[in-house]
Amino acid sequence: MDIRKISVGADYKSSAMHYIVDQEVLNGNYYIHLIKHVLENNSIKIWIENNKGEIFLWKEFNSNMPISIEYNINFE
Repeated sequence: MDIRKISVGADYKSSAMHYIVDQEVLNGNYYIHLIKHVLENNSIKIWIENNKGEIFLWKEFNSNMPISIEYNINFE
């Protein structure tokens, strides 16, 4: 299943950081290309893309952090 959004932090509403696929980051120079759950080490990786189509690993969160995951759901 595709991950649409993750929220990192103990308090979802007030202090968690939210990362959404296609969200602009780094002063609008990049956008979030992919959020992936890596089973081997139980981490979440965020990949970003620039306007040249280059993709970079931007962030990785380990399983010790409180993370909420939202998945894409297609009702077609």
